[in-house]
Amino acid sequence: MVNKNYNFAFLDEGSKREIRRAALKAVAIPGYQVPFGSRELPIGRGWGTGGIQLTLSLIGPDDVLKVIDQGSDESVNAENIKKFVGICTGVKTTTDTREATLIQTRHRIPEIPMTNGQILVFQVPIPEPLRIVEAREEATKKMHAEKDYAPMWLQLYESLVKYKKVTVSSEYPCMAGGRYMMNPSPIPKFDNPKLHRAECLYLFGAGREKKIYAIPPHTEVVSLAFDDVPFERESFKGKKCRLCGSENTYLDEVFDRETGGRFYQCSDTSYCREVRSWS
Repeated sequence: MVNKNYNFAFLDEGSKREIRRAALKAVAIPGYQVPFGSRELPIGRGWGTGGIQLTLSLIGPDDVLKVIDQGSDESVNAENIKKFVGICTGVKTTTDTREATLIQTRHRIPEIPMTNGQILVFQVPIPEPLRIVEAREEATKKMHAEKDYAPMWLQLYESLVKYKKVTVSSEYPCMAGGRYMMNPSPIPKFDNPKLHRAECLYLFGAGREKKIYAIPPHTEVVSLAFDDVPFERESFKGKKCRLCGSENTYLDEVFDRETGGRFYQCSDTSYCREVRSWS
């Protein structure tokens, strides 16, 4: 039931317009971090407020909303965000990736390919991909302006020399549209290839850092890799989901307290349910 004491989608109309303008600029310059005036929400910054603000600014009465947290539709984070948006909008919610027009995610991209007309909104804690090599904001801005990404390449090279492989498992840096290096949010690098020439629009919101950036449809997104050491995503060879039997999805390792053993199951609960429904 919609709470009439709130404006539609909670935020005032001026705030939503300002956030949409920032999102449009981000779409026009793939990978570029657009500053915006992050608004106060009844949620502490750092708990997905950037993604929530984008969702609240974009959602309309006819939209269908899906929220996932680490691939799950039923987590506390996902359920509470759906409840909050539902109270302020009354829009329909779903766990079906195909049915949703707007999906908000924390750290996963759905296994079912998204299509033109859908929007995936990412909750981003740290939008700056160069923060790991340079702490100063003014310095990272200059590096982006000059396309000076040598320190990041050096970071990857040092990992390769020390461990014989690039050990970055999430937030794996990539180049958007051949120009800006961007942080794909803390998604596992298993999901990085899904960013490349996708049919849907990807929007990234960082509330605490007050930044929005985007990957518009059909944009070339390339994960950083050396010519002689190609990019490799996680391998689950020899493992499969204990629920649906999938072997080509991102799997979570789960500890069974009763038996003391470990098993694997799909991170994407919606995809796992769909596969099981086929049998």
